[in-house]
Amino acid sequence: MHLGDRDRGSGSVLVVGVVLALLVLTAGGLVVGSAVVASGRARAAADLAALAGAAALQRGSSAGAACAEAGRVATSNGSRPTGCAVSGFDVEVTTSSGAALVAGVAVARSRAGPDPAPGVRPAGR
Repeated sequence: MHLGDRDRGSGSVLVVGVVLALLVLTAGGLVVGSAVVASGRARAAADLAALAGAAALQRGSSAGAACAEAGRVATSNGSRPTGCAVSGFDVEVTTSSGAALVAGVAVARSRAGPDPAPGVRPAGR
């Protein structure tokens, strides 16, 4: 019996361990990536929806029509509109977007409207 016989096959166990570690790291990266994509989608949809709603108000649409337009834009950008509020010519939109590999939901809120008068800081900003 040779001294190295006890180590026979240990390389296979090491390779299996390394492969499993790589699989776990890859799965974790996919989950994090999925959450980042969902967050970006929700933020982009909220921004675009708020801009669309504010533009509708500028064209003379009612608050309800502006929120309906914001909802259409949010939906067309892959998010679900979950809230819309109009205050003057400002529109605030909330959207949510589910991540493909995560059970959670990314939520984003955005406000759009005309610039305030010079030197005036809007409340809440």
